[in-house]
Amino acid sequence: MRYDSQTIQRYNKGYMTIYQRKSQWKIGLLIFAMLIVGASILYTNFLARKLEQEERKKIELWANAIQEMNRVPVNSANFDVSFLSSFIRDNNTIPVILTDGTGRITGSKNIVEADSTDLQAALEQMKSVYEPIVIDLGKYYKDQGSADASSEKKQYVYYSDSSILKQLKVYPYIQLLFIAVFLGIAYMIFSAARRAEQNKVWLGMAKETAHQLGTPLSSLVAWIEILKETPHEQAQMVGHEIAKDIGRLKLIADRFSKIGSDPNLEEVDLVKELQKTVNYIRRRASGRIKVTFENKDNPPIKIKLNTTLFDWVIENLLKNALDAMDGTGAINVKLKEEGEKIVIDVSDTGKGIPKSKFKKVFEPGYSTKKRGWGLGLSLSKRIVEIYHGGRIFVNNSILNKGTTFRIILPKEMQ
Repeated sequence: MRYDSQTIQRYNKGYMTIYQRKSQWKIGLLIFAMLIVGASILYTNFLARKLEQEERKKIELWANAIQEMNRVPVNSANFDVSFLSSFIRDNNTIPVILTDGTGRITGSKNIVEADSTDLQAALEQMKSVYEPIVIDLGKYYKDQGSADASSEKKQYVYYSDSSILKQLKVYPYIQLLFIAVFLGIAYMIFSAARRAEQNKVWLGMAKETAHQLGTPLSSLVAWIEILKETPHEQAQMVGHEIAKDIGRLKLIADRFSKIGSDPNLEEVDLVKELQKTVNYIRRRASGRIKVTFENKDNPPIKIKLNTTLFDWVIENLLKNALDAMDGTGAINVKLKEEGEKIVIDVSDTGKGIPKSKFKKVFEPGYSTKKRGWGLGLSLSKRIVEIYHGGRIFVNNSILNKGTTFRIILPKEMQ
C-alpha cells in the first residue's frame, strides 16, 4: 500500500507532536502519582487517628481501673478486684507511666527502659505528646472522712503511642520511599532501553542514508568525467560546478556513515578547522550578516577530533544562527582555553530561545522551522558528548537579542 505525500506529512507531524509533548505526559503522570500518594497518606493518617482515639479510651479505662483499685479498703474480703486487675494486666502494648501529685514516678508498664534516668526521659517525652489522664482520689477520701482528705491526692497517667500505632504512622512514608526507589530504578532501566533502541534506529538510518547516497554519487562522478572531457567550454564549466556539489554530497554521506560507527579521532589544529567552517558559512551568508571568528591569529590548538563530524556540529550551529536572523545581524565564533578545557562559543543576534527550551532544543523532533525534522542539534549533542567526551548547551539567550551556544571539549580524551 502506498500513501500520498499529505498522508505521510500528517503522520510525521503527528509523530513529532507526540514526541514533543512527552514532557507534558510526564508532568501529567507525576501529578497523578502525587494524587495517589496524597490519598494514601491521608487515608493512613485517618486510620492512625482512629487508632489513636481507641488507645486514649483504653488508657482512660486503665486509669479508671487504678482509681477503683485505690478505693478498695486494704485487707477487705468483700471486694472482688479480679475484674479491675484484668484491665491493668491486659495492657501489653501502650507504654504508660504513673506519677503522684508531686510528679514522682510510682509505676510504669510496657517501658523497656528500667533505669530511673531512662524512665524520666520517657516521661518527659510523653508529656510533650499527650495530655495526662488525672486520677483524682481526693473526693473519695473526703467521703470516707479520712485524715488524708485535705491532701487532695491525685495521680497522673502519662502514655505514648503503641508500637503498632507508631508503625502505622511511619509505614506510608517507608512504603512511598520503596515505591519511589523502585520507580526510579525502573525509569532508569526503561530510559536506558529506550535510548538504546533510539540509537539503533539512528545508526540504522545513518548507515542506510550513507548507502543510498553512495550509489547515485558513484554514477554521477562518472558522468561528470564525461562532461569535463567534452570540448564544449560551457559543458566543462557545468561539470566543474556539479563536481563541487557532488563533493559536498560525498561529505554528507561520509558524515552519516561515521554517525553509524565509532569514528577515528586524529590530532588536528582546532583553530584551522573552525576557520575553515566559518569561511564556508560566510561565503553562503547574506551580505548583511557579519560572520566573525575570534582567536584566529593565536597559536594552533592541537586536539583529537573527528573533523568530518565536528565540522558538522559547528556548521549546524552556524546555520541555525543564520535561520534565527531575518537576513541581517552578526554571528561570532569565539575560541578560548580554560585550564584543561577548550571552550567554543557560537553567538548570534537572532530571535533568542526561551529559558524553558534550553534543554528541549536538543531533543529529536524539536524544531521551530516549518521545514525541518529537528535532528541537527540532537545529532550535534551526540557527536560532542558521546564521540568527543565534551558538552554542548545553551549558555545564554535573550529573546529578540540573541543566543550563545557553548561547546566544552577536554584537551585530552579520557
